[in-house]
Amino acid sequence: MADKIRLGIIGANIHRGWAPRAHLPAVVASPEFELTAVCTTRQESADEARQKFGARLAFDDYHELIDHPDIDAVAVSLRVPAHYEPTMAALNAGKHVYTEWPLGRTTAEAKEMADLAQAKGVRNMVGLQARANPGILFVKDLVSSGYVGDVMSCHVSRINGGGLERTSDRTWQRDVDLGANTLTIACGHTIDALRFVVGNFSHISAVVSNQSKEWFEVDTEQTVEVTSPDNILVSGKLVNGGVGSVHVASNPWVGSGYRMEIYGRGGTLIVSSEGSANTSAVRIQGAKGGNTLEDLEIPGKYRFVLEGMPEGEPYNVGQMYYQFGQSISSGNDCQPDFNEAVELHRFIDDIRESSDRGREIAVDTK
Repeated sequence: MADKIRLGIIGANIHRGWAPRAHLPAVVASPEFELTAVCTTRQESADEARQKFGARLAFDDYHELIDHPDIDAVAVSLRVPAHYEPTMAALNAGKHVYTEWPLGRTTAEAKEMADLAQAKGVRNMVGLQARANPGILFVKDLVSSGYVGDVMSCHVSRINGGGLERTSDRTWQRDVDLGANTLTIACGHTIDALRFVVGNFSHISAVVSNQSKEWFEVDTEQTVEVTSPDNILVSGKLVNGGVGSVHVASNPWVGSGYRMEIYGRGGTLIVSSEGSANTSAVRIQGAKGGNTLEDLEIPGKYRFVLEGMPEGEPYNVGQMYYQFGQSISSGNDCQPDFNEAVELHRFIDDIRESSDRGREIAVDTK
């Protein structure tokens, strides 16, 4: 392998999607990687991405990118239903792979990818970027070191606005069977961060609701039918004995943003953001043995990337790429990997089951 890890990004259209907002600028600012190749479905748009971000190669067929001898690792940043085939192809080619969350359209797809990655012995990472957020890493360590004492209760909410109107290139998410919606994406990232910090649930009760049954496409001025959920409520018992609750929603108008609250016998921690923990910086406040919240500064050791990493959406992705690069260079496993993704997929299945059955269920914590 070359001095730098030679990366190819599949899904690099610079006009839309997550790659131009996060992956491409993050990789360019990551000294461990060379942006060797980009791929879209049209050569013209691939060439645009190559020119804008300085890649050496541009493809309109992901098989050609994966099979190229100058590619060491592949990033898959496509719509969720399109994750499976290029990820499996990259794994079969023996490439290291970073695939965005949700890993698969279904848990079964995710399990196939995880099993193949393990069989091939390549490094694999899933895009659960909240786990690389410096503030979330800091809060996890605070909880682990006893800042709040035994966790008695916790709550996290992520309330987004603008849920009734969107452009036509985003209304494909209206179909619940395609695997990309408020439950899998917004709730998936949010509840993953909570469990990363305080530990898993042992039992949950959930409500998954589809209240906005139509969306308006602002560019086509058409109304489309929606089967995807927009409000998710989860409550339950934690493995460590505490209780927790979650509310994630996509509502018509202005939302309240992101807030995680952790209450223990010895203190309180509050994490907040106007955006979300996976895409934005967070504010940390704490109270230990008192009644006044104080701002807590995030230590520099939780920032892995260089100062040149752009703030905002690329930042946590850059933190992930640093860990991905360290894993490839050392040969050690990286986290969160595809197995972690499968576990989260299964937890989301538990949320659906609890809502469908209208009762509390036990969570498989193995």
